[in-house]
Amino acid sequence: MAMKLWASSTANALKISCANRTRATPSLTFSVSRCFSTVLDGLKYSSSHEWIKHEGSVATIGITDHAQGHLGEVVFVELPESGSTVAKGGSFGAVESVKATSDVNSPISGQVVEVNSKLTEAPGLINSSPYGDGWMIKIRPSTHSELEGLMDSGEYTKFCEEEDAHH
Repeated sequence: MAMKLWASSTANALKISCANRTRATPSLTFSVSRCFSTVLDGLKYSSSHEWIKHEGSVATIGITDHAQGHLGEVVFVELPESGSTVAKGGSFGAVESVKATSDVNSPISGQVVEVNSKLTEAPGLINSSPYGDGWMIKIRPSTHSELEGLMDSGEYTKFCEEEDAHH
């Protein structure tokens, strides 16, 4: 993972683009987009760079590999209390890195049912495992229709490429 982070930082600094390609592992399919950001198939993505995985009555939310790559080393995470409500597009917490502090927005509305307490002691999990151990909150969605307005992996990859081209 350290090599991937180094490669991503180096590619960003040198403005190097990588060709899109898809790799498959036995249990996980993902796409590698420009500058080595990983975008997972089967998740939904927001334009503010949060991902969401909806399973049954619960949706897990975190920030994308693209977002953590731009933030740099995460040193502090602020999360809501379990039982609180979040609104679509509203801030539910913040991520502080060595570069900046950024709000984290909820891609959908709902009630927080679980918070990743591991991030209090190990905020760097967001860097090392943004789609795994670095998840932030789990919510019970208020309505499932809000998921329909989010991007799939292909749309999000294109969105990131276009956004990076303008910077």
